[in-house]
Formats: sequence, C-alpha cells, structure tokens
Amino acid sequence: MFLVYFFLIVTCIFALGKKDEAEKQSQNNEWVFCITSFDSTSLPGSKQYVAGLITRSLVERFNTISYRLRLTPEYAYYEGYAWAQARSGAAKALATKHNERSQLIYRGEPQWRYRQNLARLDTDIVKLKEALETTESNPPLINKEPEFVIYKDNLDGIFPAAPKEGDEFRFCQRQKFDAFLSGTVQEYHSRYYVTLRLFTSYSRSFVYEDDIIFSTDDIAVAVDEIAGRLISVLTGKKPAAIAIDAGPPETLILINRSFAGRGNVEAREYPPGEVTITLSAENYESETIETELVPGELAQVAVGLRRVEFTDVNILSSSPGAKVYQGALYVGEAPLTLRLPLNQLEYVYVEAIDGKTAKAVFQTPEKNSANFLILHTKIPPSGKDRVNKARSWYYWAWGGTWLTGIAAWISYGLYNNSNEAISDGYNMGILHDSFVEENKRMYNISMVTAFALGAAVAFEVIQMARYIYTASQDAPPIVKTGAGGQVNSK
Repeated sequence: MFLVYFFLIVTCIFALGKKDEAEKQSQNNEWVFCITSFDSTSLPGSKQYVAGLITRSLVERFNTISYRLRLTPEYAYYEGYAWAQARSGAAKALATKHNERSQLIYRGEPQWRYRQNLARLDTDIVKLKEALETTESNPPLINKEPEFVIYKDNLDGIFPAAPKEGDEFRFCQRQKFDAFLSGTVQEYHSRYYVTLRLFTSYSRSFVYEDDIIFSTDDIAVAVDEIAGRLISVLTGKKPAAIAIDAGPPETLILINRSFAGRGNVEAREYPPGEVTITLSAENYESETIETELVPGELAQVAVGLRRVEFTDVNILSSSPGAKVYQGALYVGEAPLTLRLPLNQLEYVYVEAIDGKTAKAVFQTPEKNSANFLILHTKIPPSGKDRVNKARSWYYWAWGGTWLTGIAAWISYGLYNNSNEAISDGYNMGILHDSFVEENKRMYNISMVTAFALGAAVAFEVIQMARYIYTASQDAPPIVKTGAGGQVNSK
C-alpha cells in the first residue's frame, strides 16, 4: 500500500508544473457575412427563381474565402468598441464594490465582523482599481485577419429578409453580422437587371454598390463576374487572378477541389492566398500544384501531364484458379495477366478455394520484359484479434517493469539509508538488535524487488518480440524482380 501511495504522489508531483503565462488572446476572430433575400417582387412568378439561384451561387463562390484583412479604419472601430466594453465592465465592477463598502455600515454587524469585511472590501477595491488602470492603459488585441464566416442559414439555402432603410446597423447588431449583402432583381427588356449593395457594421453605411445586366443563358458568367468584384471587397484587398493551360486538352482541372474546366481555364479571379490545383486525365499521371496568389497579379500556370506507360505482369499462383485482387478490386483468377503502369508500387492478393492466401507488394518492372509474379499460397494465421492481444500483453509487461522498477528503487534506497545508520550506530556504540533485524528485512525486500525487476524486464522483452512478430506476421512482403524476370513472394 505504501508503494501505491508513493507512486501516486510521485505521479502528481511530475504532473504539476509551472504553467506558462497565458498569452494575450485576440478578440473578434470571426468576420460574419450574410446574404439577404434579394427583392424579386417585380418579376413574373415564373422568373422569381432567378433571385434564389443568384444568392445560392454567390454563397458557393464566397465559401472559398478563408479570411478577411482588416484595414486601419475597421481595426480602429473594433478596437475602440472592445476597449470601451472592457473599461465599462471594469468601472462597473469597481463602482459595485464601492457601493457594497458604503452599505456595509448599515448591516448592523458586530464590530469585529465589520472591520473584517471592511478590510476585505478595501483589498478588493485596490485590486479592481489596478484592473481598471491596466484596462485603460492596454488596448485589447483585435484579430487583423479574422476567419471569414458565412451565416450558417445561408449555407443551408436560407436567406433572411433585408432590413428596412435606417435599420441596417441594428439589424447587424441583433444578428451579430459584420456585414450583409442585399440586392434587387428586375426585368429589363427580356433580360435581368441586378443591383447589389454591401453594408458593413464598422462603417454603419453601404460601402459598395454594383449592378449588372445579363440574359438567362449567361447567369453563371454574370455570377462569376459579380463574385469576382465582390471578393476584393470582402477579403479587404485586391483580388488575384489565375489562368491555367494544361495538356492534353481533356485534362480535368480542379481549383481548391472545385471544378474549373478542362484543358484551359481563362483568367479567373480568386481571393489572394494559397490555391491547390489538381489536374488529371485518363492514361496520364495526375499532378497537384500549390501556388500563392498575389493581390492584383495574374498567375499563369502551364502544365503538360506525363503519359503513363504500361507493361504486362503475369500473376501465377501455387493454387490454380485462385481469385486475384488488385488492391481491393477483384480482377480475375490465376493465372492472370495484368496491364499495369510502369514504376509504380502495386498490391496483389490471391485467395484459393481451400482458404489459402498470399499477398505481395511489388514495383512493376521494365517495359516489354517477361514479368512474372509467383505467389505461393498458405493457410493464413488463425485467431481473431491476435495483434490486439499481443499489444495488450506488451503494455501490461511495460507497466509491470515501471512498477517493479519504482519498488526496487524505493526499497534499495530505504535499505541503503538503514545500512548507513547501522554504520553510524557502530561508531557511536548505540546500535540496537531490532534495528539490525529491520535492516536485514529491508535487504531481503530490496533483493526480492531487484529479482522482480529483472523478471519484469525479461518478460517485457519477450512480449515486445511477440508483439513485433505477431504484428508483422500477416504483413504483405515487398518483393523484387529476380533472375529471368520472375518475382517470387516470400
């Protein structure tokens, strides 16, 4: 029991440490943006769907924005607001404490309790004064690049009604929006005329207005044009642009996992920052490119995908008719010829009717050579959760080594101290027989714990070897090309 308590105390001591001084946390870490429902009441009923189509498309475009850069006026607004809130809170707490001190005399408490509460309140008042002075001299830290967040209902296709004129700022305060976009859709000579207005709470006004005319067939192009111009305002800096020229012509191009086109993508505006371009085509090696878009600049990317070369690999098995799997895909029965790309790692698994299996990882050999992969099947290791059980035993052995090690260390320390005390007792002539017997008992205990530690270490080594063997027993071997172009599994 003593060892258990000691172990718990040591664990607590090591768990406790000096806490790092809390860093000053930034405020206003999100910039919440909302798209309100566009006014389409002037459109015929059969065409009012256009307003919803535009707002949903804008949400999709704006969802690619990751952050907003706060310029000086906006930063000053949020800093001043947060600073005023902090000062007001500190001053209110101080005033409350002063009022509590003033009311103390009317409670009718005994003199000793009155003095005790008075001293306590005076101490609290001093601390609150210091807190107020600290707040007044240290402006809050506002995040200069808050995360750009689209109103959650917009992501679900729900768009609140735009506020009435004069109620825009209160609308932002109630909904906790930093900005919102409103608009109207009207019919103009068989076309659509869209006007947009962007309101920001820090300016308490509409900071951006735009309009565009387009036909039904040009809705996608119009939305891209509108979004491109708005992105520069929403991100707080000039937009960037990217143009891609890829070969072959059928190359599928994704920008930030969104479809951008095939073969060629004309200059298109994107928020500044990193973008990931993914290019793929059948029988060509896929390629992923990461590039940095600079505000106000056009990034031109030209890529030619490399054609994939193939070779034939004959899959043979010691159990004819065994099912052959390439990865997790069933491809036929052995013997089987697979056409595989050159210089790539492949995984092949075969399963015979009698339950024997074989697996191998190999690299496809040179082109136009006689390539064989001979897989020798065998009965797979039996028993479920073999690896989990071996791992569990190893963890228990590891824990036992630590416990016996701590016990051996403690008992040896006690014995060593007792032995030194006996030596001092001999020199001073005050040695008691009971103390000598206790020393012998501590010696026996230290020897037992030392032997236990040795046994625990040996047991841990055995369990570690067992765990490594069990974990790697069913691992697929990596095979190499042998003489004559044959590849044999181990």
